Amino acid sequence: MNQGYSRPGFWGMMSPVIKNLIIINTVMLIATWIIGESMYEKLALFPFESPFFKPYQLITHMFMHGDFWHLFFNMYTLMIFGTVLERIWGSKKFLLFYFVTGIGAALCHSLVLHLQYDALMTAGKIASATAVLGTPTVGASGAIYGVLLGYGMLFPDNRLQLIFPPVAMKAKWFVIIFGAIELITGLTGMGGNIAHFAHLGGMLFGLIMILIWKKQNRLYH
Repeated sequence: MNQGYSRPGFWGMMSPVIKNLIIINTVMLIATWIIGESMYEKLALFPFESPFFKPYQLITHMFMHGDFWHLFFNMYTLMIFGTVLERIWGSKKFLLFYFVTGIGAALCHSLVLHLQYDALMTAGKIASATAVLGTPTVGASGAIYGVLLGYGMLFPDNRLQLIFPPVAMKAKWFVIIFGAIELITGLTGMGGNIAHFAHLGGMLFGLIMILIWKKQNRLYH
């Protein structure tokens, strides 16, 4: 009698940390829908000068999202690129990388907001400065950009097929182009309420970690 062989499903093929991150982020969005705005008031990241700021927000903001599509695109990108890194590095090392890049992104974003706040206060624009203090930041995008950077450095010549625009390009060029776009839009103020310098911060801290691991000959183990 032949034994049947069952291949793991889509969900079963995901690595452990990626799977748990997707679950936690999804649960947090559902909880936000149920509980309401108080979730953002407590767990989103506020500027250091804000009376709403709490140190734990440097971590909790990574599990908060503005809406379904914000969550979907972040988690989809994490699944595609993060699964590969977790399988190479192992779960503990990948989780360390994820949190360091996410917290690093938050610190870079907070530094930019601090500079904006000081500039507005110096210019006497009190209302605008107060608005900066009351603006929360949510999302795992900083860590996601760190993951993209990590993938681009470990697999620079892998070809990625983009949906829009419908072209294929090497991972290293994909990362460089995305980084350049974030830098330009951040410096010019384009892109609305997107935290461009958080994205750049995630890439910066990802680069630092990978360079350290390379120097220590620990990049692949």
